[in-house]
Amino acid sequence: MADTLSDDSIIEMAARLLANAPAEFALAGLSMGGYIALEVMRQAPERVTRLALLSTNAEQDDAEKSRIRRGLIALAEKGKFKGVSPRLLPMLLHESRLNDAVLCDRVAKMAARVGKDCFVRQQKAIMSRSDSRKNLHSIKVPTMVVCGREDLLTNLRQHQDIAKAIPSAELHVLDLCGHLPTMERPQEVTSLFRSWLLR
Repeated sequence: MADTLSDDSIIEMAARLLANAPAEFALAGLSMGGYIALEVMRQAPERVTRLALLSTNAEQDDAEKSRIRRGLIALAEKGKFKGVSPRLLPMLLHESRLNDAVLCDRVAKMAARVGKDCFVRQQKAIMSRSDSRKNLHSIKVPTMVVCGREDLLTNLRQHQDIAKAIPSAELHVLDLCGHLPTMERPQEVTSLFRSWLLR
């Protein structure tokens, strides 16, 4: 598990991961973890034996997304950091899971553990990340791309673009699933990971 809480750039997060990882390893990243995974593939592709990218995208933030992130940072710095509030859950989970109190509580607690300062660092890291699309064609390891069909944060087209650009990629789209497939559809994702590890 990579440390995504200490640094304020994706480049530094990837470097920290590499400094603490074995000589060779399988690499999986979800959401911001996918940004880190793509940066690892830029810094040290020879160390990665296989790659999984879930609920992520290879594009740099556009002006609107950066504006939204700056607004979230400003709220957090004013002491108005609420983590994942009930009104934000529909951005993360498929609507069919919003009545699952146990799942919603797990998501809220996971976000609360990050805390305000780490949240601000993560938002700054995401805003300043490089566009990774130009590097996708050079990824040669077996690659799995997974997304929820109804993901509102990273859409199907972005995942299709990644899968088309990486020569060895397989795309898996989970129906009735939002941004957190590992929590929303754990059995299906576990099965996909087993197959990926055997590729």
